[in-house]
Amino acid sequence: MFRNLPLQRLDGALTRWRALPYVRPQGGWLRAIRTALGMTTRQLAVRVGVSQAAVVDAERHEAGGEITLNTLRRYAASLDCEVFYALVPRQPLQQTLEDQAGRVAQEQIDRARRPMTLEDRALSDASVGQELAALRVQLLRGRRSRLWR
Repeated sequence: MFRNLPLQRLDGALTRWRALPYVRPQGGWLRAIRTALGMTTRQLAVRVGVSQAAVVDAERHEAGGEITLNTLRRYAASLDCEVFYALVPRQPLQQTLEDQAGRVAQEQIDRARRPMTLEDRALSDASVGQELAALRVQLLRGRRSRLWR
């Protein structure tokens, strides 16, 4: 189905990212790269065109996850580095959609079952399972935005 093509392409590209081990150096990447190159904060400051205190602040903010992407890119360029920015889902996006459709379907089935249970017309587990599977498929074929209400 053409509708799923962008999702499949994105999932394919993200699979490689998910496979990468990610360990940020304790003091942050800026400090790690700078010290590995044998560069002082003063020398980096000259390259970036800022004060030495600004470099120290940038390293602290980067290590704490508080640096802006533009600032990080500027410092990275001064260290002859690239910044790679990506949101990497913990699981394939298709799986996220299927899981969410399952949750929404379960909520809808549960709402429908309450009055039936009160009237002693409870459905068997097998029929509930069939209804759940059918509703999940229907939800996945419908507008995806309805999965996130």
